[in-house]
Amino acid sequence: MGLPNINITFSTAARNSIARSQKGVVAVILKDSAATGAHILTNVSQIPTALSAANKTYLRQAFLGYVTPPRKVIAYVLEADAEDYSEALDYFATQQFDYLVGAPDCDATQAAEIATWITAQRAAGAIYKAVLPDKAADSEAIINFAAEGMTDGTNTYTTAAYCARIAGLIAGTPMNISCTYAPLPELTDIKRLTKDEMDEAIDAGKLILMHDGQKVKVARGVNSLQTTSDSKGPSFKKIKIVEAVDMIRRDITRTAQDTYIGKYANTYDNKMVLCTAISDYFKTLEQAGILRSGGSSVGIDVEAQEAYLQSKGIDTSDMSEQEIKEYNTDDQVLLKATISILDAIEDIALAITI
Repeated sequence: MGLPNINITFSTAARNSIARSQKGVVAVILKDSAATGAHILTNVSQIPTALSAANKTYLRQAFLGYVTPPRKVIAYVLEADAEDYSEALDYFATQQFDYLVGAPDCDATQAAEIATWITAQRAAGAIYKAVLPDKAADSEAIINFAAEGMTDGTNTYTTAAYCARIAGLIAGTPMNISCTYAPLPELTDIKRLTKDEMDEAIDAGKLILMHDGQKVKVARGVNSLQTTSDSKGPSFKKIKIVEAVDMIRRDITRTAQDTYIGKYANTYDNKMVLCTAISDYFKTLEQAGILRSGGSSVGIDVEAQEAYLQSKGIDTSDMSEQEIKEYNTDDQVLLKATISILDAIEDIALAITI
């Protein structure tokens, strides 16, 4: 029979969750001749001194963040001659993090390796995302970082060598705002694009940087998703929206596993206890400005419950809606939630009449 399964489906207008979680963990793959293995870092002073100068710079950039620095950076250092990332990916499969980046010299093959791994992990229920250089993955979980020519006036960084900085910036962005127009004050210039070139890149799912004449900043907080559907609408192209979806999914899953599964009889009253807990969680997100106030609801999915009963050969034709809600569903809890995730202000139209 396998492990108990929580099947939580997210669509543009329906999500579930519980117990507010903190984001802000960046996972970094490195290659080096020293300090191999895992390192869990909570500030820059903990960066191993034996690492190469390039690797230490890469980790320091991950800690720069945006409004806040990342809560944690988990580095896994492979041998300098490692042929692939498999050893590091096996380790990260046992960790919890928000964004994964390859080494500063991550090439197209290695970026594809990470993208494939992220896709497989998410299909298995893990909530991982990655920032990859020039990787058009058509996925809400892959940030296709495509800027070039980043310079601080002394050093110039390749796209791959700046991925940790972008991952740390996104991880340090509060859930109630977006990383759109987030400044990168350490940079003095980048390879500049025309407005048409920037519009085209953003529409293609590329996270790019722009220079506004005074400073370098993120042009728009988008991921690589291009193909939308009824269950993944255009809003899933926004990093902020996917962050909220993933946080909610992680919270409801963790709380259900730790607090509900196997610990309560599957009665109607206990289902209502779970609904109340989820509802209270939604209210905390509403108060935090992550969800629209008054736009959340959760309850038993009557249609799904009736379909389940019918699949068991039970005649529901004469049952009231309340009777269907209260009927025994064995070990199944079938709920339906509706929420409205607030986007950030990104487009302003101002008509001035003189």
